[in-house]
This record gives sequence, structure tokens and C-alpha cells, in this order.
Amino acid sequence: MRAAVYYNNNDVRLEERPVPKIGDGELLVKVIASGICGSDVMEWYRIKKAPLVLGHEIAGEIIEVGKGVEKYKKKDRVFVSHHVPCNTCHYCLIGHHSACDTLRTTNFAPGGFAEYIRVPKINVDRGTFVLPDEISYEEGTFIEPLACCYRGLRLANFKAGQRVLVIGSGISGLLHAQLVKALGAGRITATDISEYRLNAAKRFGADEIINANVGTNLFVHSGTVKTVPTADLVIICTAQESAIQQGLQSVDRGGTVLFFAPTNPDVKIPLPLWDIWRNEITLTTSYAASQLDIETAIELIANKRVNVKDMITHRLPLEDTGRGFKLVAEAKESIKVIIEPQR
Repeated sequence: MRAAVYYNNNDVRLEERPVPKIGDGELLVKVIASGICGSDVMEWYRIKKAPLVLGHEIAGEIIEVGKGVEKYKKKDRVFVSHHVPCNTCHYCLIGHHSACDTLRTTNFAPGGFAEYIRVPKINVDRGTFVLPDEISYEEGTFIEPLACCYRGLRLANFKAGQRVLVIGSGISGLLHAQLVKALGAGRITATDISEYRLNAAKRFGADEIINANVGTNLFVHSGTVKTVPTADLVIICTAQESAIQQGLQSVDRGGTVLFFAPTNPDVKIPLPLWDIWRNEITLTTSYAASQLDIETAIELIANKRVNVKDMITHRLPLEDTGRGFKLVAEAKESIKVIIEPQR
């Protein structure tokens, strides 16, 4: 089979790999669509494991069923979660599935930028979901990222009516903007340094957009320089240190800052602890998603409460995966790039 093998952001090679062999309790899935995630182009994180086949936002068709699998059959249309928790450890039992060692070590093989993947038994058991008829394969690639956003909102105790500031209007920022709007947010403000992405934010739910190039705590609206509005919930979807500082300055009293995008491990951010303490600010993080979040994301997409289809700007064949990585890494005029391995 063909697979797009990652060496670095500028070197993704189409190579031949053997079709995975499955064992008892496993599935062989033909990948129909696979999204490129922003984390796929975090070179400092990925390159130390290269060469490898990436791709964890997948949807496909089951073409082989291992002995003992009863829940699924050939030709089922499925979304498969790459990481799954054990559901029995201390972290799972207290609701922090993302801290589970099992979740951090499980994966399907090789990765979604290939024609086929092997789904291990544990992923079959708790990480495989049949797609409703209302969800296309390409829409199915949004299940994982939307589930991650939903989990972040759960951990941030989001409530309807809250004023929300989304810092960074890449795909995760746009999904957050749409999601909080669907869940009843009050004013939604989105920031970015790209006019292209700001315009997208306006289309996908933001009431107000801010060009962060103007300066710290300032933006231009209708030709007038104004200050960035405070918010009850600030969602930081970029690793830029200046954006993180802006988020800490923009949260209102009693509010919450959700650190959604990871920074390089070496980055240290000074915290205004006096202000955080005095104003009862909550700081929280979120990584990955649980089964509950995935099920909710499927429902949201199936019921068209979140419009993911119109976020797709590029649909590329497997041989153009390298171009797709460059589009995502450059973060210019693209939102969601989908790889279609069967084209």
C-alpha cells in the first residue's frame, strides 16, 4: 500500500508499505479521509520520532474483521480514535482520561496518511464508532478535533451566556467559536494576525474579530483603535507567548483561561499571581478527548449544530500530502486540509 511518510515539515515522502496484518479482535480499515492536524506540523515534537506515518483524524471503511469481533462488520463506515484510555486507572476514574498511561501509549497503525490502518483490539473495544448516515467521511475527520474542543469546554466549566474570547483563529479556534455559539455563548470575540482567518472566524460564529497585529491589548474596529474586551472564558489556541500574555490580561474577574494549544516544553510564562488570586481566575488545560466527548462531537456534527464541511479548504490525494503539510505549517490561506488516500 502507499503511505505518506513524515521526515520533517518540508519532507513528506510517498513510500510503499505492506498492508497491515490483523489479529484476533482487530480491524483493517480502508482510510477514505484523513485530516492534517496543527499538531502534525509541530516539528519540534514530531521530528524526534521521524520517519513515521502521521494522521490521527480519520474516517474509513472496515474491509476485514478479526476473529471475535462482533460489534462491527465489513463495509461499516467508521471513525477510529487513535488514543484510548484504560477506563480503570486512578486518572480515568476521576475523569482525567487524558492523563491515563494507556491513552498515551495506544495508537492505530501505521497512521491515517496511508491507504489502510490496523485497529488494535483495545481501539476496537472503546475507540471505534460507526458513522451516522448524516456524517460524510470528510466530516468524520472533524470528530476528533471537535471532541477535543468539547472536552476543553467541559473542563473550563463553560456556561451559556458567558462572554468568550478565542485567541488564535486556526482550525481549533474556529471550532471553539462555532461550538460555544451552538452551546449558547454570549458575545464571542476572536483574534488572529491573519485577515484570512479573521474573516473565517466571522463566518463561523464570532460576533467580533480582532487583528492582533495592532498591538498588545488593542485592536481596530471600524477605523477606531479600541481595547480588547474582557471575557468570562478565554480560550488560547496558539502557542505564541504574546498571545498567552494577552489571554491572561483579558480574562474578567471570576473568569477562566483555557490553555488549549501546547507550547514548546522549554517555554516559561510568568504569571500575575496576585491578579489571579485577587480576581478568582481559574487556569486550566485540556488535551485529547474521552469517549463521552467523541460521542457528543458525533451528535453535534450529525445534527449540523457545528458546520464542519465548509471549513474544508483543500482536498488532496495521498501523493500531495507534503503540499498539505506546507499549507498547514504556513498557516496562510487554508483552514482544514483533508488527505484522501483512495484518490
